This record gives sequence, C-alpha cells and structure tokens, in this order.
Amino acid sequence: MNKELIEKGKNAKAASRELVKLTTEKKNKALYAIAQEIDTIRNIIIKANEVDLKNGKEKGLSKAFLDRLELNNKRIDGMIKVLKDVIELKDPVGEILGMNTLPNGLKVGQMRMPLGVVGIIFESRPNVCIEVASLTIKSANGVILRGGSDAIHSNIVLTKAIKKGLKKSGLPESAVEIVENTDRESVKELLKMRDYIDIVIPRGGLQLIRFVEENSLIPVIRHDMGICHTYIDEFADPDMAVSISFNAKVQRPGVCNSMETLLVHQKIAQKFLPKIKKEFDKAGVELRGCEKTRKILNGVKPATEKDWYTEYLDLILSVKIVESADEAIEHINHYGSHHSDAIVSDSYQRSMQFLNEVDSAACFVNASTRFTDGNEFGLGAEMGISNQKLHVRGPMGLRELTSAKYIIFGGGQIRK
Repeated sequence: MNKELIEKGKNAKAASRELVKLTTEKKNKALYAIAQEIDTIRNIIIKANEVDLKNGKEKGLSKAFLDRLELNNKRIDGMIKVLKDVIELKDPVGEILGMNTLPNGLKVGQMRMPLGVVGIIFESRPNVCIEVASLTIKSANGVILRGGSDAIHSNIVLTKAIKKGLKKSGLPESAVEIVENTDRESVKELLKMRDYIDIVIPRGGLQLIRFVEENSLIPVIRHDMGICHTYIDEFADPDMAVSISFNAKVQRPGVCNSMETLLVHQKIAQKFLPKIKKEFDKAGVELRGCEKTRKILNGVKPATEKDWYTEYLDLILSVKIVESADEAIEHINHYGSHHSDAIVSDSYQRSMQFLNEVDSAACFVNASTRFTDGNEFGLGAEMGISNQKLHVRGPMGLRELTSAKYIIFGGGQIRK
C-alpha cells in the first residue's frame, strides 16, 4: 500500500475528529478565507487551467469534455458564490431529531453527525474541488480528492488555495487532501482504505462508476450518468413545450442533467415536432428519431436501440413518438438512468401520474431537467447527484453528508 496515500488517510481522519468540535462560526470563517484566497489567485488558477485545456486539446478531448474542464473568471465567480452560499446554510451537525420520553423515563432521540472521511473520485470538472470542500468543511467531514489526469494542474492549484484558507482560519489543513497520482492503481488503493475512509463517491462516466463499484471495500454512493427525458404530453402548452425542450438540450448539453431523449404524445406530434425541429436546427442539434418521427420530419437519422440507452453529452437528441403517457413512463423507467425526467402538461392528473410512477431521483412538471443541481435546489452546492436509493437520492448536500446516531438521556435507569 502506498505510504503517502495512507498518511493522507490518517491525516484526513484526524482532521475530521477536530472539525466535529468546531462551532459553525469557525467553519464559516474558513469558507470565507478560502473564497478570499480563490479571488486573490484568479490568474494562477486560469494559467494552470490553460495547461490542462492545452493538453486536453492535444489529446483530442471532446468539446463537451473541454467545456466541463474550463475555468474562466465567470466560473471562478461561481466557485466563490458557492462558498458564500454554503456559509449561509444551516449547519446540520448536532441537530436533534425526534426526542421522545419512554414509559421508563428514558429520553430517546437522534443527533445528526458527520459521516467521517469522504473519498471522492471525479473526472473532468475542477470546480468539484471547491463544491466538495465547501460542503465537507461545513458538515465537519474530512475529504480526499482524487481527480482525473485531465484536470490535475487545476485541481492542485485549487486544493492549495483551500488548504491556505484552512490554515489562515486555524483549521487543520489535512481536512482536505488531494491524491496527485492519477494512474488507475491510486484509485484501487484508495478504494481499499476502509480504516480511514467512510464513504466513496464516484463522479464521472459509466466506466469509472463500474470500476469503483467492483473494486471498493468501502460503501459507495453512486453518482451515475444522466439519461434524462422530457415527455411532451397531449395536454402540453406548445410554446412552453418548445421552450423547455430547447433549454433541456441546448443550454449546456455536456452535463448530466441535459435531456438525451424527447418523448412526444402522438396527438400533439404533428404540430409540435416541426416547431421544435426548427429551433434545434438553429442550434445545430442532430436528431435521431423513431419511424413515426421520421415520417413527420425530413432529414432525421433513424434511432437505434442503442440510442435510447445513450448519454450523448452533446448536441444529439433521440426522439420518439408515444401513444400514451403509460408508454412514455414505461420507456423512461426502462431506458433511463433514474436521474432527472420531466413532463410538460396542463393536466394535473397526468402530471401526478408522472410524478408517482417515474422511478427517478428528480421528476419535473413543466420545467427543464437542467435545474437538477444542488445550488439550484437551494443546497448551496452538491457532492454530486445520486441515482441510487439508499441514504440519499438526487443532489447530495450538507444534510446528506451526515447520518443520525441515537442519543439517550437517563436518570439512573437499568434494564431488568
């Protein structure tokens, strides 16, 4: 086992035990110091990121990947805003839940406490360093960051800024550690460190997720791919349907909450599809349609079975005409990744059927799937978006970085 990695694990565990002793005020002070440091070294961050972007272009990384990798002043402003937003959030640590008095006089309840040390394995987005650190510091968890090789220069600079802010505030620097070794073996070793890491979160493509699940000795919270759908119901407002569909696909196609499949009720398809195609054509969206879709729209490629399972992360969209809401829901539950799915409908009954029957972490009525995001949901930031059902589902924020332990107050009671 790598001695340096073990040392980072020990240090993060020790730091987590110090963090739990701190007041909310002290943790917030550290987040503010990190925000100041990020603002001060903007040019250094951008220069490091330029190295990653240059290397990425030389490697032939996709346009969507490079978009996720890029840091500019606007995105640095966004990272600073995340830190300040998390400062404003209620601290979940120490919250008392459901205190009850039993017939024997014992007072039994629960208290929210940190998970301990989080290991997060992510790929292209360096701003994950800031989002994750803001949440783990506020929730009194240690964290070990292991980013991909494509963002390594950006990740190292950002982590140094985080550590500097922690040190200035009198918090242990090792509350946030980074693994600078980007080979696959470092991930394997990290996944065996159950003496030091309490939970592992993979954020990235399907290959990374599967690798982590198959090799981890530590519990995994899976943040899987996003095969997101928008269903245009027969009772949809046509203009709203166009606006939502366009936003869900085009606003930022390279992220996990963008729409990959558009489902359209057959009663509205003849009028709706030409309208939305006109808008998609302007944005350069390639459509791949079912047989019925291709009878209405000219120049659309045929959709294959593989397309329904594909997360394009690009300006490509699968389109299918369905006979009913039941068929749309069945399609989503079969082909989707249980991430984010939307219905556009003026029917309350149809909307509630969609909410009840679609098995996804986030279900929208008359809104774009692009809103599935910790910050957009008022969580300040997110560790990622969980597609699974245990402990947390959907965006993982402060509250989800804690678990509840039982606390019991007695007056000398003994069990007979």
